[in-house]
Amino acid sequence: MAATYITMAELRALLGITAITLYADATVEEVCQATEDILNKYLWFNTAPIAATALSANVATITTPTPHGFVTDQSVVISGAGATFNGTKTITGYDLYRFTYNKTASDQTTHLVKPYGLVTGPNHATVYASVPAVREAAAALATTIWQARQAPGESVTTIDGFIASPYQLGNTLIAKVRGLIAPYMSPNSMVG
Repeated sequence: MAATYITMAELRALLGITAITLYADATVEEVCQATEDILNKYLWFNTAPIAATALSANVATITTPTPHGFVTDQSVVISGAGATFNGTKTITGYDLYRFTYNKTASDQTTHLVKPYGLVTGPNHATVYASVPAVREAAAALATTIWQARQAPGESVTTIDGFIASPYQLGNTLIAKVRGLIAPYMSPNSMVG
């Protein structure tokens, strides 16, 4: 699926490479998608990780390592938890770290899900691709990624001083745009 926070055409125009065929569309789209993937780790979505699953007497139990916030009769989408548990489900019961739903299948003892699966609830938030601050953050990140990709080993001089190119993609990358995305950041991305 094509990136939406910054599109390939928008990035080409921003970089001034619209008429240059030297850069394949797939390469430019990769940068756009990487930008969106990075931002999605920081933006707030109605999701929770899945740490464990179990099935007993046709009732599936999903365990999350953090409070999930889902409630009875809410429809959620489960992914990455195994074929028996994946899909759209309606919650029949819950507590702070677990929820249940009806599932006709053979019993399964509790087992850990590694890497974590994901439960996604309805998204009532703004579509981030239409939020100007998120789009500006995407433009800044995509430009930085593109520049680091095109000139490895080079250096950049900024108002703050000298930055060696390999470190442009280090832990300060998101710091460049944190002010733009702050109102939309997940509390989970602010820990640490």
